Amino acid sequence: MKPVVIDNFLEIQSFQNLQNIMFEENFCWSYNEGIDYSDEEGDKFQFTHTFYNARIGPSSQHYGKLSNVLNEIKPKEIYRIKANLLTKTSEIEVNSFHNDIDDLGILPWTTSIFYMNTNNGYTEFQNGAIVESKENRMVVFPAEMKHRGTSCTDKKIRVVINFNYLT
Repeated sequence: MKPVVIDNFLEIQSFQNLQNIMFEENFCWSYNEGIDYSDEEGDKFQFTHTFYNARIGPSSQHYGKLSNVLNEIKPKEIYRIKANLLTKTSEIEVNSFHNDIDDLGILPWTTSIFYMNTNNGYTEFQNGAIVESKENRMVVFPAEMKHRGTSCTDKKIRVVINFNYLT
């Protein structure tokens, strides 16, 4: 199975409004030691912002700003919505293959990655498919498809939002 790529996912004004909020200096990011797994070795780290977590519900004052995205994907249930920010590296750093949901169970979870800026980073799937980071692009795939992200070398940051939900 191939991931589905949708360019120009949101109307440009809606996308720019969300992008402006996430890229302003007062937007809160949390430092995370490691990227894919807590037992990673090396210097890898990222910054994250959790909009929604199934255990506690909305966990960000900015959750409502995702309404245009949620209206498009129409989730029946949300597991988690989390933004990831990776900083520029001198060479592309490729992370580990993973699933965003640890215990997939029997439910048909979906993962979508929404790209907030264009850069030379990318998402790679275990089946070999590669999706380049292009702003306002959404890639949709079954949550059991292992994927991994990379850093970028041509912009200061690479920012995506991961949506994990039931359709």
